[in-house]
Amino acid sequence: MSTSSSGPGAATQSPGRGPVRSGSPRKSRTARNHAPTTLTGLLVKVVLLGLVAGIAVWAAFPLIEAELWVGLAILLATTAGLFYLYLSPRRIPAKYLVPGTLFLVAFQIIPVLYTASTAFTNFGDGHRGSKDDAIVAIQSGSVKQVPGSIQYPLTVATKGDPATGELVFLITDPQTNTVSVGDTEGLRPLGANSVTVAPGGKVTAADGYQILNFGEASNRSKDITDLVVPTSGGALRSSGLSRAYEGKAVRAYDAGCDCIRDSETGKTWTADGKVGSFVAADGETLAQGWQVNVGLRNFTSVLTDPAISGPFFGTLIWNFAFALGSTGFTFLLGMGVALALHSPRMRGTNFYRVLLILPYAMPSFAMLLVWRDMFNTDFGLINNLFGLGVDWFGETWSARLAVLLVQLWLGYPYMFLVTTGALQAIPRELTEATSVDGASPFQSFRAVTMPLLLVAISPLLIASFAYNFNNFNAIQFVTEGGPFPADNPTAGATDLLITYTYRLAFGAQGAEYGLAAAVSIFIFAIVATVSAISFSRTRKQEEVYS
Repeated sequence: MSTSSSGPGAATQSPGRGPVRSGSPRKSRTARNHAPTTLTGLLVKVVLLGLVAGIAVWAAFPLIEAELWVGLAILLATTAGLFYLYLSPRRIPAKYLVPGTLFLVAFQIIPVLYTASTAFTNFGDGHRGSKDDAIVAIQSGSVKQVPGSIQYPLTVATKGDPATGELVFLITDPQTNTVSVGDTEGLRPLGANSVTVAPGGKVTAADGYQILNFGEASNRSKDITDLVVPTSGGALRSSGLSRAYEGKAVRAYDAGCDCIRDSETGKTWTADGKVGSFVAADGETLAQGWQVNVGLRNFTSVLTDPAISGPFFGTLIWNFAFALGSTGFTFLLGMGVALALHSPRMRGTNFYRVLLILPYAMPSFAMLLVWRDMFNTDFGLINNLFGLGVDWFGETWSARLAVLLVQLWLGYPYMFLVTTGALQAIPRELTEATSVDGASPFQSFRAVTMPLLLVAISPLLIASFAYNFNNFNAIQFVTEGGPFPADNPTAGATDLLITYTYRLAFGAQGAEYGLAAAVSIFIFAIVATVSAISFSRTRKQEEVYS
């Protein structure tokens, strides 16, 4: 005979299962706890997808304006793919992999491909735009005031910040009293309702532009003098801060001979498509050229041009010495300290470890600047403390020693930390067994501890070498690459390839982005080759001690 009850705690029998208590609060509690999580996730998803849509809309307009239809198609496909992926309940692994992949493409693959493509061009100062841009710049730059040139009231303004914004000329026509805005693109009329003109033609206000006062204009006098506004009859240039004139171009482009002619001297410069410049018969080249593909010329220049290959190979040798020295010395010191604190006879090890990692905890760029001052010849702590008179940054080898000492101080805490972790992973029974066999502490270290230590930290040593090979801050903040020889201000005694490349790209001698990109590819090839060989040897070592 069976009985049943209908109370809230009654148990029911389910086929194939144990008794199930009806009215159990477990399911309802789970549902209540899961609901806020689902709502939070939904809100996060809506916000993130809305952000994606906003970025896509923001990026689409410039692509449409530039008529970059392939880029627009990629943008639309990517946006649609993200919406499909995250609005679908399936493909869970892809939801985690796709964001990382997109960031990898955006911040790693695309910059690498752009750098590689730049290495095959002459892109740099004087070779940034097209041939038409170069012709306009040459003609505009040769504008001179001639008798009878029309004078215009001039107001100097900027688009944005008066100190850094793009300069424009606000020109008032004395006959019609209409106002035009001029920049390197040319003249464009402004509506009468958008400007305020004082008697005499001076513009006192203009929508979207910041009028410069006398002090602000004086601070940018060179930029104002250099600004040339192309016009149909020549170009506009400033004459002081309140007047502008329309002059005539002395040099003009002749399509018949594909050359630039100087009307005053009669000299001609013929276009050379291989170098992207206008070149005269006597070899003189106009400073303004255009961007062209130069093939392997940048790479061959690095290897064969004495003016470039000499500094390049000299810098390369020092680069290897710096990377090996920085990695090796910091490892030896860090390992020595770690071994000392790993001894069971050592007391207060935690206190010492905190002290030893202080250099690693401080901002490296600030410490580099402090060390630079400490090596000062006249007021530096190093010379005053030891009674020396060394011009640390004035001689080649003293400057190199200084940067290696700075790297030793900054880098040994890292090696100390990783070596300490590796030592703690080595069983003490192994070293104790060698002691029982009669081995000395040094023999035990050489036969057991060191090989196992290298197996554990070899990948970190390789990574440290690669980092130090391109350690820009260590050189730029301490020596700035110096000292420099008198005949070559581009390559200094302590320059690494990365700082040498930076100076090629952004130095005062003129930017050479194509050549700098070629050197960057050499750096990548060198570091990749050394890392591949080192990892191969590390794998063999792991097989021996596994």
